[in-house]
Amino acid sequence: MIKKSNNPEQISFFDNFFTCNRNLDPNNRWIILSKLIPWDEIEEKYSKLFSDVGAPGKAIRVAVGSLIIKERMGLTDDETRDQITENPYLQYFLGYDQYTTKPPYDQSSLTHFRKRFTAGIMNEINEMICSSEKAKVLNKSESKDGGDDDDNLKHPGSRGEKSDSKQTNEENEGTLILDATCVPADIHYPTDITLLNDARELTEEIIDTLFEPFVGQQKKPRDYRKRARKQFLSYIKKRKHSHKDIRKALRQQLGYVGRNLKTIIQLGTQWDLTLLSREQYKKLLVIQELYRQQRYMYVNKTHNVEDRIVSIHQPHIRPIVRGKANAEVEFGAKISIGVINGLTYLDILSFDNYNESKLLEQAVMEYRRRFGHYPETILADQIYRNRDNRRFCKSNGIRLNGPKLGRPVLNLSEGEQAENHIDEGKRNQVEGKFGEAKRKYGLNRILTRLPETSGCIIAVNCIVMNLEHLLRKFIFSIFNVRFILKKIYFEYFIFGAEYEKLIIQ
Repeated sequence: MIKKSNNPEQISFFDNFFTCNRNLDPNNRWIILSKLIPWDEIEEKYSKLFSDVGAPGKAIRVAVGSLIIKERMGLTDDETRDQITENPYLQYFLGYDQYTTKPPYDQSSLTHFRKRFTAGIMNEINEMICSSEKAKVLNKSESKDGGDDDDNLKHPGSRGEKSDSKQTNEENEGTLILDATCVPADIHYPTDITLLNDARELTEEIIDTLFEPFVGQQKKPRDYRKRARKQFLSYIKKRKHSHKDIRKALRQQLGYVGRNLKTIIQLGTQWDLTLLSREQYKKLLVIQELYRQQRYMYVNKTHNVEDRIVSIHQPHIRPIVRGKANAEVEFGAKISIGVINGLTYLDILSFDNYNESKLLEQAVMEYRRRFGHYPETILADQIYRNRDNRRFCKSNGIRLNGPKLGRPVLNLSEGEQAENHIDEGKRNQVEGKFGEAKRKYGLNRILTRLPETSGCIIAVNCIVMNLEHLLRKFIFSIFNVRFILKKIYFEYFIFGAEYEKLIIQ
């Protein structure tokens, strides 16, 4: 059963908060951020995910807000809980109406929050935040024009709705900036030898578990674990490895892992595999597939195999060939984002490698779903500027940045050079978003292990970047208004009554 917030206004939180007669600062960043998120709309939409029977669960605002706090501050799960317990501003952000020193939830609750709110749900929440902000801008502009049509009050980012009746017939509008990157996972750099050594050690633990009922009744099957360990250490201690050394070490470790798998099958016929824990059984299935792949590559003398496993603990991770200077191959999820008016939208998230140039049309259709029309300009990397994408953009009246296909033109006009220079400067905005997410937040290394929790973390980081962008805009607008007021006061102080007549006119 879902538990909703009792007092959305939270007026009592400001009254008698401290015993020393001090109140919360209404200009605090967390209080401002809480007003930028449409909490009522989020609770109304996702309360259906929870049952109406059973013990009451945590409020949706507490769950989503805790994930935002964790990623924005770069904390662990335990530290996030402690910070919320100690900080009254964080409790206000989570919807509390009174300060409490009681921890908001158990230390393992954040894991359940990440499983409950998948990447798809967090993407929808991200669009709610972005669309509500755009609706405010549209309403302000329409109030100046005197328009009060009910259709104009709809959120343009909501699914299945257009921004207004005029925009559906208008020409293309706006700029879409596209790019893709890899989000590295928290695994050591995988090699065939180390993977097989890990598989051998795990199979030895499984053999010990399965043989436990037969201790003292029969002789334990041989596994040669000491010899295998000694051979592995002698290999990794060498600074350089020849091709012959690598083949020899692979043959040895493959032999030990294959022998252990046969022993496990033999023990499984004598005793049920229910002796294994759920985690051990999952790893056993992964090791069997890993052994098949490694044996195939060893026999065929190749390094390529379909759906190659690079981590036993995270078998969903695939190698992503990027060709970057610091790392030619990265291991983690690959994401494609679109930046529109400074806001980040997560379009694609996949643990399998893909060619992002084939998904430009999908990104454009997502743009049309959000805003009701095609973009006027697309700023993308060179990989997106192929013939199919150029043909698609030309047929829909979209300008794609970059030079034309064919031989490079040596003597470009000054206008074309200036246009290309401006486009590249604007396109750097998406690179800045990647740098912000990886350097300031947690996308440089995803510490979660499950694919659904990793996807949730990636989507939450997009929400955090958008909230930071909106917070900067809000603070800048406050300083801008104060500057204008000071300027008016200064001019009035100098010019006096003449300036007052000018204002009245």
